[in-house]
Amino acid sequence: MAHIANPDFKTSVAASFARQNAMQLIRASLPLIEHGRTEIHIPHWAGVEQQHGYVHGGVVGMIADSAAGYAAMTVVPASASVLTVEYKMNLVAPADGETLVARGEVVRPGRTLIVTKAEVYACKDGKETLCAIMQQTIMVMHGKSEK
Repeated sequence: MAHIANPDFKTSVAASFARQNAMQLIRASLPLIEHGRTEIHIPHWAGVEQQHGYVHGGVVGMIADSAAGYAAMTVVPASASVLTVEYKMNLVAPADGETLVARGEVVRPGRTLIVTKAEVYACKDGKETLCAIMQQTIMVMHGKSEK
């Protein structure tokens, strides 16, 4: 995965993230953008909790989907955009931490389809606990820019 299709991928990914209102809604940040990898962090706050006080599984899915999707965006040309077409996620532990960290990574880049994965960790008292694992398929939309 050494070939970089868009030398300005960090700027493109950061700008796309800034336009994603859903990420703003859950107070997410994107502190890591590397070729083939990204991280999304969210604080644990009352607005993202489910009835037991854990971060809701839907929110865990949101950050996993976006982290892996943005990892895919780092490997496509500047003239293309990406769209999730499928993902499978296992919730393996409660999302119980002060912060959640979703780490997205490209598994196999392709011209039309990109396979990615994400792991979501609940961070509490300096310890990370794996709470979700996701595998995803991304469609590359050549010649179609974002809104």
